[in-house]
Parts: sequence; structure tokens; C-alpha cells
Amino acid sequence: MNKQEVKAICRLHHFICDLHMNLEGFIEYKRREFCNDVKCPVQALLNAHEANRAEYERVRQTCTSACKFTAWQFHHWLVEKGYLILKPKGSLEK
Repeated sequence: MNKQEVKAICRLHHFICDLHMNLEGFIEYKRREFCNDVKCPVQALLNAHEANRAEYERVRQTCTSACKFTAWQFHHWLVEKGYLILKPKGSLEK
């Protein structure tokens, strides 16, 4: 996986995690739900450490620099689980 793919996954992941819309009848993606569901080995290590500790942060860097999964895999997982990807009206096109 190249750096562009890793960055795309991270942007999508953070966008979904940071989306604070309250849409009646919908649930929001929970942070690292994909990672836990696909049994990511890096996520297993993170689960063994207390958040925001030095070792946790060291392991977490793998997620941003060398994710084991692709944006394609994440997107298809979202579709399989019935998630919708939403973009707020009026947001900047990039």
C-alpha cells in the first residue's frame, strides 16, 4: 500500500469518526469498528494498551503510516455493514 492510499484511509476514517450529525434513525460509525471487526493485528496490540500512553501512541503510528488494509477494503466493509457515507451540504469540494 502506498502513502496516498494510507492517507486516504486515514482521512476517510477520521471524517467518519469526527462526523457529529444526529440523523434520526441512523447510527454513527464507531471509531476503530472496522479494525476490530477484521481482527487487525495492530488493533489487537492497541487494545492491550491503555489509550494515550507512550506504548499505545507508538503502536498507533502504524495505523497512520503503514495500515495493513486498503481504502478499497474499508469502503467495501462499510457497504457490507450497511453504512452510508454522507457529506454535509455546503462543504468544500476537494
